[in-house]
Amino acid sequence: IEMTTKLRFGAGVGADDVPNHARTLERLGFDYGSFGEHFMRGNPPAPTNLALPLMAAAAGATEKLRVVSSILLAPLYHPVLLAKLATSVDIVSKGRLTLGVGIGGEFPVEFQAMGLSTNARGSRSNEVLSLLKKLWTEEHVTYNGKFFQLEDVTLKPTPFQQPHPPIWIAGRREGAMKRTATYGDGWLPYFYSPEQYKNSFIRINELAQENGRDLSEFEWAHFSFISINKNKREAANVAASRLGSRYSSRADMESLVGSYCILGDVEDCIDRMSEYFSAGVRTFLFSWMCDPGDVPRHLDVITKEIIPHFRQKFEK
Repeated sequence: IEMTTKLRFGAGVGADDVPNHARTLERLGFDYGSFGEHFMRGNPPAPTNLALPLMAAAAGATEKLRVVSSILLAPLYHPVLLAKLATSVDIVSKGRLTLGVGIGGEFPVEFQAMGLSTNARGSRSNEVLSLLKKLWTEEHVTYNGKFFQLEDVTLKPTPFQQPHPPIWIAGRREGAMKRTATYGDGWLPYFYSPEQYKNSFIRINELAQENGRDLSEFEWAHFSFISINKNKREAANVAASRLGSRYSSRADMESLVGSYCILGDVEDCIDRMSEYFSAGVRTFLFSWMCDPGDVPRHLDVITKEIIPHFRQKFEK
């Protein structure tokens, strides 16, 4: 499989000051600012935002930084609304939008709030993705699906990026890989070990071949939880407490952190990222597993020590 050696790096943008955070990432040379979303994260819900409005704010504050949703909850949107929202952000950003989508489900309450069941979220998402591409590239779209019925819909203007903005698919299992091979321009798993990534890399390529799809322009991304500290143990402790507060339903956070996070001092982090690189990852989207006050140090270490190492070693 021909693989690009072009590496890209991105990081989460804090909702508390989107314009400044985005400008900081751009100044430091990051390729992407990433934005998660939830409608209701639990009940009582933790405070959350929607990705696309924050992405528009970040794009307006920057000139080169690409904005990516990591991830947008596809089954909670009507495809006409999502196509229109995403097109608007693509136009105001002059083509800097990447739409990362997933099917959610870890917080059933947000599906209930929208009058939806979590059961059909995979098949519903497939319909949303199929329609997105149609609405972005065709006129007079008529569609009679299980979840959506459209009659002669034409959306103008079309997206800035032609034929449409890239769609990255998140997930971890076979269904997500099938979705990626069918609709995706990129793969963005999280809580994923290098071994799992390698297997998914092989599987998505197999599925794409069966579909007759060419993946030469495909983006192999990874949502990378990272905690940089004096040693792995301290890094793991911090990461476990951060993730525990974010995903309170997950038992035994310590072992999860060891399997799925990038942990330790600079050398440890480089070693772990090299394993992901060998498994096929070419775009790392960092999520900081540290206290907010420690983010500037993480940014500093990554931009001065970790990214230069990879650029020198792996980029042709």
